[in-house]
Amino acid sequence: MSHSDKASFTPPNLVLATIGLSLATFMQVLDTTIANVSLPTIAGNLGASAEQGTWVITSFAVSNAIALPLTGWMGRRFGEVRLFIGATLLFMLASFLCGIAQSMNSLVAFRALQGFVAGPLYPITQALLLSIYPPSRRGMALSLLAMVTVVAPIAGPLLGGWITDSYSWPWIFFINLPIGLFAAFVVYQQLGKRPETLKKEPMDYVGLVSMIIGVGALQIVLDKGNDLDWFESNFIIGGTVIAVIALAFFIIWEFTERHPVVNLRLFRYRNYSAGTLALVGGYAAFMGISLLLPQWLQTQMGYTATWAGMAAAPIGIVPVLLAPFMGRYAHKFDLRVLSTLAFAAMGASCFMRASFTTDVDFIHVALVQLFMGIGVAMFFMPILSILLSQLPQDQIADGSGLATFLRTVAGSFAASLSTWLWFRRADEHHARLTEHISVYDPSTREVLEQMGGMSQQNAASLDHMINGQAFMLSTIDYFTLAGWVCLGLIVLIWLAKPPFGAQSADASGGH
Repeated sequence: MSHSDKASFTPPNLVLATIGLSLATFMQVLDTTIANVSLPTIAGNLGASAEQGTWVITSFAVSNAIALPLTGWMGRRFGEVRLFIGATLLFMLASFLCGIAQSMNSLVAFRALQGFVAGPLYPITQALLLSIYPPSRRGMALSLLAMVTVVAPIAGPLLGGWITDSYSWPWIFFINLPIGLFAAFVVYQQLGKRPETLKKEPMDYVGLVSMIIGVGALQIVLDKGNDLDWFESNFIIGGTVIAVIALAFFIIWEFTERHPVVNLRLFRYRNYSAGTLALVGGYAAFMGISLLLPQWLQTQMGYTATWAGMAAAPIGIVPVLLAPFMGRYAHKFDLRVLSTLAFAAMGASCFMRASFTTDVDFIHVALVQLFMGIGVAMFFMPILSILLSQLPQDQIADGSGLATFLRTVAGSFAASLSTWLWFRRADEHHARLTEHISVYDPSTREVLEQMGGMSQQNAASLDHMINGQAFMLSTIDYFTLAGWVCLGLIVLIWLAKPPFGAQSADASGGH
């Protein structure tokens, strides 16, 4: 069967096929963030600490990242439609197992499984969407997918919060069952007769195993470092050594292997290197902020999961409104200018958050999120176009997969590091604030007198006040740092060289 047969295939109902494909991607992207606001509840119900709770997010993200580079190989081996349906059904099964988990360890294991089977869904959806649309309408298909990618992470915390407050947390996983079943059924009906060319390619097992060991060990080090006091612990030192050796071996091996699991040679293209680094940095900042803000609102500001989700949600309004225009008009501008505006807006929103106090109200938090949405709206599409602009046609799928892989790993590491940094700075501020507090200090005695005398209860509420201030100061530190990171990424974008138009327009065409 020739490539043209595959290319000329049109499903019986294009709209229905598009809905089926988009729903599965929506469900998978939704699951990267739906647990964020429910973490305190899940951790409490399963008798675990809030820091152990972040494993629910990171286990999903790491195994998801590991599966991403395998998508191309699996698609050629089993067929793209079959891979899509299989991954969707397995994702439903894993979601069901997450919902019935009885302990934190089993939930983390099922989340890892869920993340792994979700890995191929996004790249395969992209490839299938491009193959069923005529070249003239492919830009529209891509901007639709971009909109799903932006809306789902925002709907995640809102939906997660509402479900957790109104029902119980297992339902954030059970909700995937009807969605997944519908998507798989529709795609089977619409694309089941699409001709496929199957290829039995050798699998780069050495590269795959070294990647799993390297990425897995690095994530465990980042997640456990805080609990085990970092390099004071032999476990952390051992883990770091394993991660460094495995990743160094992996990089050297991939450059010499004929059929590498990850094609690192793509980094010889200047625009690919600059664009991918900017994507990775920007997404890490976005994920760190998206995780920390609801956590701070719930643990320190007394918000419920639903209200924390609602305060974070306005970040999605501008991207939804701008997505169609970005798809249509972005190429008329220098994409580096659009990316610069994106990072400037994201950086400015961080500096606005750094001016918050413990008296900040809901409206103020929501407005800053709305403003950051301007940055997010101009972030994804221009940077994706820049990084794909120099790649030859047959390497676009690999390039897209590798960039998504690095972006996912970066988001996962950002989640771990943000939490660590936040708790660590809060401890330092707490220590500094309590240095000046003693029963013999006149001003301390005065405060305690005002509270009704020296009692255990009053001492505890004084410590609670100090703790709240320590976390506030730590939050300010975090957002100041995030702001400077966003501004620093502007430099990377200007390392890319135009033209971004001709080939990238082509890139969005024939996958």
